[in-house]
Amino acid sequence: MNSRLRPLSLLCASVAVFSVAAFAPPAQAEPAGAPADRSAAEVRSLPRTVDPRPSNEELAEELAEIADRSRGRVEVRSIGDSNQGRPVWAARIGDGPVRIQYISQQHGNEPLGAPAALEYVRTLGLGNSFWHRWLRSRVTVDVIVRANPDGHVHDWRYNYDPDADPEYGQAGQGYDINRYHDPAVAPDDNPATEAGHIQRAYAEFRPDIVVDYHMQGRYIDDEGREITASLLWPTHPDVADSDVEAAQQVSVVAERAITRLVPGSNVSLYPGGDYQGIARNAYGLRGSASVLIELSDMGAEHEQAQIRSAYAAMLAVTQSAADGSLRRIDPDRAEQIPPRGEPLPDTERAHPLRLDSLD
Repeated sequence: MNSRLRPLSLLCASVAVFSVAAFAPPAQAEPAGAPADRSAAEVRSLPRTVDPRPSNEELAEELAEIADRSRGRVEVRSIGDSNQGRPVWAARIGDGPVRIQYISQQHGNEPLGAPAALEYVRTLGLGNSFWHRWLRSRVTVDVIVRANPDGHVHDWRYNYDPDADPEYGQAGQGYDINRYHDPAVAPDDNPATEAGHIQRAYAEFRPDIVVDYHMQGRYIDDEGREITASLLWPTHPDVADSDVEAAQQVSVVAERAITRLVPGSNVSLYPGGDYQGIARNAYGLRGSASVLIELSDMGAEHEQAQIRSAYAAMLAVTQSAADGSLRRIDPDRAEQIPPRGEPLPDTERAHPLRLDSLD
């Protein structure tokens, strides 16, 4: 494995590490005439039923239609192909100073972030009110809509690589993409193909904020209420304090949005580890406010609410980064988000491949 590694110092020399202590230049933090937040109205206007599992072909068609209708406001591109030749689609919107990257469905059997990401691209790219135009002038957003198209087809956690004999993954199936973002591993040396694509997209874009969407099993809090989503910031000890605090601010915004805009929501902290190959830690080490959001897999009757939760958090983080309110949040408030608690009885066997202590 050591032959695949390049020193972190050499890799970072080619991609500048940047601070996120301030998410926008001070002179632009609170522009005159900034419109009121209409995230709540956008969440309410989301269709009652969103396809929770669009095929790769349907996803590509929807993105192409959005790009065509946007009149240049949405740039859709492939950041690379999967091992089975499927494009990994990304959409870029806006031209503002604050850069946000959303990543969805690194694990193929954790689907609900992708339809939320698609609806977010549609809203931010096609909306043409003063609010939409203002957001696009304040932020630039890059959305990796479905990071693991092969895993989606096979309905498993991993990418597709029948030759894989991985440290993290399944021999004969593939690699666990979300263990292969280590900053010490160059993209060209990355054995997990799609993780290498994400590394390149990150290096080219250099986001201030990264939010990575996953799904977890079913859990309850200390009062017996079911957890609907969990989140966490970087926990690797070498992440700069300023970047941890910035990620905690993002976490507070996301938790508030889900709780406020989606009835019945109950958000907890996620008990994640400090391994540096996990995106949450890796991109914190690279200088971004990096946050994990895990939607609970609560069954078909809750899927629309979970899609709304992911969508609401995307809009709220965008709004708060655009208007400067994100920088005024006390990061210590993130520590007040309660712990996740125990698995819901009789559900552990339903999620045999959810490695929930490791993202």
